[in-house]
Amino acid sequence: MSVRDLKGSGRWWALAGCLLWLAFTFFPLYWVAITSFKSPLGVVGGPTYIPFVDFDPTLTAWSELLSGARGQFYNTFISSTIIGLSASVLATFIGSMAAYALVRFTFEVKLLSGVIFVVVAFGGYLLGRHVLGYGQAISLIYAFVAALALAIGSSRIKLPGPLLGNDDIVFWFVSQRMFPPIVAAFALFLMYTEMGKLGFKLVDTYTGLTFAYVAFSLPIVIWLMRDFFAALPVEVEEAAMVDNVPSWRIFFGIVLPMSKPGLIATFMITLAFVWNEFLFALFLTSSKWQTLPILVAGQNSQRGDEWWSISAAALVAIIPMVVMAGILSRLMRSGLLLGAIK
Repeated sequence: MSVRDLKGSGRWWALAGCLLWLAFTFFPLYWVAITSFKSPLGVVGGPTYIPFVDFDPTLTAWSELLSGARGQFYNTFISSTIIGLSASVLATFIGSMAAYALVRFTFEVKLLSGVIFVVVAFGGYLLGRHVLGYGQAISLIYAFVAALALAIGSSRIKLPGPLLGNDDIVFWFVSQRMFPPIVAAFALFLMYTEMGKLGFKLVDTYTGLTFAYVAFSLPIVIWLMRDFFAALPVEVEEAAMVDNVPSWRIFFGIVLPMSKPGLIATFMITLAFVWNEFLFALFLTSSKWQTLPILVAGQNSQRGDEWWSISAAALVAIIPMVVMAGILSRLMRSGLLLGAIK
């Protein structure tokens, strides 16, 4: 039953319910906004709700934030913007290619090849670290390369055991998000530290944090784009193949333009994850490439939580995402509906 089908008082009750829900969802944002304009005494002195009526607004929190008195605001904002956009674009692009391949092509992975990869990777690392005396990074690189080569080679010969199909591969990608983030963040920090000893600095760098966010976002991108690509008519691609159009031109010239709403929706969801991510930024950055969530969490002093400064920083972190979502809202709605229908 649609709201348009309601008659008389039912329509007014529905409108009242919608307005109540709107007020409930917007009140936290309103509270953050007015708190950023309160003085310290106005925050700790009890709840006040209306500027110029309950309290006199002040720009102290904003001036301290924008002047750099509470951290390098401009550098942090630029770092967060660059890393968020680049990681989201890369993750959407790479994940889209993987999702399209999983929809249009059939893959068969031998389970025994996966077991060989895991055994050789762990065994090779322990052998290199504790028997041959290599460093952690060298042992890890050698073990990974050897395990990957053996797994690929073994997949080309006949092996006993079950075969894993496309659905199993997709589940493996999605299962990566089931790990507690603290496990991945700590492991990445150790690996980046070891890579730094070899001369490849990744901690507190644009490259290191972007790589981490791309890897962190790929499962959700593949999961979302797989449904979008599956909803596209395959007849258009088959007609192009009859005309001997190369596969890469079919993907870039036909598939991606047709899935533009899905790409926009996936990009926005990925950007929201990256923009709000805190744990990786905390572990993998120290000063130069810190992001806005770290700046918001750092708005404290020896006196305790200074909510007026936290509110100003949080509002700055919220506004760009609201603007982006507003600009791309029409394409996002159509893209999400396409995935929902599928």
